[in-house]
Amino acid sequence: MVPYKAPRFSVLFLLGAMLLIGVGCGGKTIQHPEDHERYLRIDRAVESLRQAYVKKDASDLASLMMPIDQLERLKEEAQVDFETFRAIVLDFAIERIMIEGDNVDVFVHWQGLWKKDPDDPGLRQRGHTKLQWVGTQTILLHGIQGDAPFGMKARQVTIDPTRSPMKK
Repeated sequence: MVPYKAPRFSVLFLLGAMLLIGVGCGGKTIQHPEDHERYLRIDRAVESLRQAYVKKDASDLASLMMPIDQLERLKEEAQVDFETFRAIVLDFAIERIMIEGDNVDVFVHWQGLWKKDPDDPGLRQRGHTKLQWVGTQTILLHGIQGDAPFGMKARQVTIDPTRSPMKK
């Protein structure tokens, strides 16, 4: 029996076709690079906000926010968290970004763990919030709606076990 030998042309044609398919499908070009860059800036701003809070860096946190009353209160609540909790773990998952002109709404699902000391089982919380940003080149936070992960000490319900409930 003589082994089957494929014609050289068929093999070269097959290899050439595979090469063209690989090169043709190799990359995706970004159709709107300005919009893409803005989305990346928004994503970096959200991540910077998360990191500043987790690292307990009040100055970095403040640098991401516009100086308005609602955010001043948020900074104060975050500062109380920094003083109360030894360790803060917080994760953000961006669900949706809506852009209208200079206004940017970022809908975030978050979950976190706040611990007072290493032996503390910690306070686990999760929620949804809308981070309201403004800007195109520089992105600054100008509002928060929903369950904000900042100010966990203010939300923590503490019951003093030494006090007995009042009887009528």
